[in-house]
Amino acid sequence: MKLKERIALVTGGGSGIGRAISLLFAEEGARVVVNDVRLEAAEATVTKMNAPVGGRAIQADVADSAQVRAMFATIERELGTLDILVNNAGIAVGPGDDRQAIGRKAEARIMEVVSGQGVQTHFDITQHLSDEAWQRMLAVHLDGTFFCTREALRLMSPRNRGVIINLSSVAALAGLEASPHYSAAKGGILAFTRAVAKDVASRGIRVNAICPGYIDTPMTEPMSPLLRRAVISGTPLGRTGDPREVAATALFLASDDGSFFTGQWLSPNGGLFIG
Repeated sequence: MKLKERIALVTGGGSGIGRAISLLFAEEGARVVVNDVRLEAAEATVTKMNAPVGGRAIQADVADSAQVRAMFATIERELGTLDILVNNAGIAVGPGDDRQAIGRKAEARIMEVVSGQGVQTHFDITQHLSDEAWQRMLAVHLDGTFFCTREALRLMSPRNRGVIINLSSVAALAGLEASPHYSAAKGGILAFTRAVAKDVASRGIRVNAICPGYIDTPMTEPMSPLLRRAVISGTPLGRTGDPREVAATALFLASDDGSFFTGQWLSPNGGLFIG
């Protein structure tokens, strides 16, 4: 019961990593507020909880500051405060992104490398990236992290304690050529994490980030068998990760076990990126 009597908010908790974190935090004694842009998904996570105390589902689009303010007002009114915030909400593609076309190009590039003829297929993502795709990607990941962090700090600061965990990505560490907007958003989250950690350290509030590698979630499910084999072959541990392995990292950072960690990133990635 490492989180007994603590109140936690997990954004994007309706599936994947967010759901795994919500369920593990509940098992460890936290009262978990599960946020998702889809209310039914958040409610499904709450239903799955094996928790000593009940959970709460709240619908909100974290890219909308008004919806975020309303969500935190509900938390303050119903629960009084907040001990832990996990900024997990995210998207894999933006409006107009053609994931299938990108996948076909990635497969072609793999075969070209294997054949020894050199890469003849070009991604050319950045030059064709729309304003809408760029802005939506940054809005959900980076704006959402900021909006939720700002509101959480207004609850945590009067008590001079709290934990914020931001979900970044191995894309922020290595860069993904097929997803420059996703890489930029996740890289911004890392810089934001470092800055806010220094900003609120005097109040005893800790801020850290997690940079997962390839994890088996709905985001990675559309990968073709060839792309999945390529990812696994590039991962020294020889497999993709399980969402609960990321959740265990979040639990470490949220609990007293991680009490001397702030401004840091931990990367459960199976050796895909070592730095």
